[in-house]
Amino acid sequence: MRRRDALVAAAIALGTAALIATPFFEPLHAFSLDALFWLRAEVYGPLHEPEDSPTVVVAIDEESHRRPPFAGVPTALWTRDIAPVLDAIVEGGARVVGFDVIFPNSAEQIFARMTERVGSGWEREFLVSLRNAAKPGKLVLGKVQHSQSPIRPHQAQSFAVGNQQNIRSNNLLADVDGRIRRIPLFFESLEADGGTRTETSMSLELAARARGVRPEKLPDGGVSLAGWRIPGSESNAFLANFDAGNDVPTFSLADLYACAQKGDAEFFRRHFGGKVVLLGAVLDLEDRKLTSKRFITAPDSSAYARCVHPPMPLAREDVVRETVPGVYIHATAVNNLLRGDALAAFSPALVFAAILVLCGGAAVAGMALSPLPAALALGVLGAVWAAASVVLLRHAIAAPLFAPLLGGAVVLALVLAFRFMVADRDKRFLRKSFSLYLSPAMVEEMLRAEKPPELGGETRTVTILFSDVAGFTSLSETLPPGELVRLMNAYLSAMTEIVQKHKGYVDNFIGDAIIAVFGAPLSDPDHARHAVACAIECRRRLAELNRDTAAFAGRQLRARIGLNTGEVLVGNIGSKDRLKYTVMGDAVNLASRLEGANKVYRTAILVSEDTVAAAGAGFEFREIDRVRVKGRAKAVAIYEPLGEDHHLSAAGARDFADALAAYREGRFEEAARRFERLAPLDPTAEVFAGKALELAAAPPADWQPVTALETK
Repeated sequence: MRRRDALVAAAIALGTAALIATPFFEPLHAFSLDALFWLRAEVYGPLHEPEDSPTVVVAIDEESHRRPPFAGVPTALWTRDIAPVLDAIVEGGARVVGFDVIFPNSAEQIFARMTERVGSGWEREFLVSLRNAAKPGKLVLGKVQHSQSPIRPHQAQSFAVGNQQNIRSNNLLADVDGRIRRIPLFFESLEADGGTRTETSMSLELAARARGVRPEKLPDGGVSLAGWRIPGSESNAFLANFDAGNDVPTFSLADLYACAQKGDAEFFRRHFGGKVVLLGAVLDLEDRKLTSKRFITAPDSSAYARCVHPPMPLAREDVVRETVPGVYIHATAVNNLLRGDALAAFSPALVFAAILVLCGGAAVAGMALSPLPAALALGVLGAVWAAASVVLLRHAIAAPLFAPLLGGAVVLALVLAFRFMVADRDKRFLRKSFSLYLSPAMVEEMLRAEKPPELGGETRTVTILFSDVAGFTSLSETLPPGELVRLMNAYLSAMTEIVQKHKGYVDNFIGDAIIAVFGAPLSDPDHARHAVACAIECRRRLAELNRDTAAFAGRQLRARIGLNTGEVLVGNIGSKDRLKYTVMGDAVNLASRLEGANKVYRTAILVSEDTVAAAGAGFEFREIDRVRVKGRAKAVAIYEPLGEDHHLSAAGARDFADALAAYREGRFEEAARRFERLAPLDPTAEVFAGKALELAAAPPADWQPVTALETK
């Protein structure tokens, strides 16, 4: 990866993380919490059994509205019949009872208006029950604060419980999307004289009384309860940790009334002893709230335990609603405070760090991988983060689930767009330029090397291969064009595959000729060795194709190959309107001359001495001659690679070397005899036998064992 590209990817990741960590994306964190509750429920199920709940609910439910003595009676007149239930609960050992229902009117006043007399005594038992429960601190009545006119219990009830010391606000906090996720801890309460005072919320008050301690404000603004610091309390609220399903035992008020009338004190001791009790409405339409529990709610039910009446069958008892009764929010809050599992949210720094990790991973994947693998890698990273978030929530830590995932997706899209428009533009050019000439593996290797050929050319030592089909002109005159094209395509395809296999680059096709380069465009320190191996395999493969009557339609092809190693100019060469990646230089010309020299020596492959030296060990060669090609003053030794497919044996190669030594020393008659013995099996020896005989007949005065090649 280039330094510039790495810096751009890092900037994209950092900028995206910083943007998504801003308060503008706060609603995304809230929705993450809702989704995490569902994921946790799917993975772990309910965290607590209902019987382990520190809180229970006494429900003013539909059944209560249908059973005597409440059926057909206005709710404001229920107070007298609630009294025996309250007495039984307190006597059963409840730690504290909280009212999430408010009776702002007095039955006494109602009767006074109806009968024009006062003092019917309708609420006397209720007021006595309130006083008896409030005196030991086991009762908290609820109120609802409004900016103008708060809704409070009737003044007679307020007086019975000792006024403000046993009345707390039931208000809850809603986020911008209208859902309740945070529970307030303190409220500023209006006094009769117009002043204000700070008092605990209903949930905190009930939990404190159940613990038997008062909440303590810490120097940094936080709040502790019984030595446990409430997470998020410095902002005067904490995140509710909602459990799945019906996690709070619920009892119908109508059944409890019948139980109290029956005198079953054991039932109350068994189910209410040591519990925090909340009285509130559990109805279809009244006091229902949207919360983070919206994906894991369950049908409302008061069938946890029954004392007298069996559960009343109701038409809508199996309906799962998105909302929950407000009394369950208070019950959840009290449970969180008593269990010590209120949610601790990530700090802004941790939120930014989590987003940055996903963004950084997406940036690395986007720069290092192609789009599909990068997306898969980001998907794996996202799945790991989601799993970690669920595990964290299992331990009461609320992580931002969706913000890091969104950041990763945005970064991946931006990085891939940057790669497409900027970083990979050169790679696409190179891939397009070389895909028809190099094997796909070599193209990708060249791209990974991130060092493309210099535009305009560079000097490099390479090995050049020239190959030509012998007798192609005659062949083209005897074959129809279509058949000739099919024959050449079969031949060129087979030879090109071998060139690419040995890391070669097909520079050009000129009719039947192939020009290939080894060591460019991709650097290859073993280019000479690969070029020689390629030439030998081409020779062997052509022999196989000639034996396969179907391959060339029964025709026999012979190819000549010349190899030379040297310094050339390699690069994009041409006009301003048309460029081509190719090689130029004297070394190229020599390779071409050696290909043509095969006609003189009746060989298939000729290799220069520079190529033999660069190829190193691993090949067997026989020296053929020393030649001086047209345009070069210096003579060069040329060799033929041997091998298992060569017609000459090892002994024959030694005999040829001995004959060549006699030829070079001017012992022409001896050389002729030696070459003639090899001639029946070696066309090259036959060529030298003829030359030796000519020289023996008229020995030159200034003999030099160098052959001048004037034509190609």
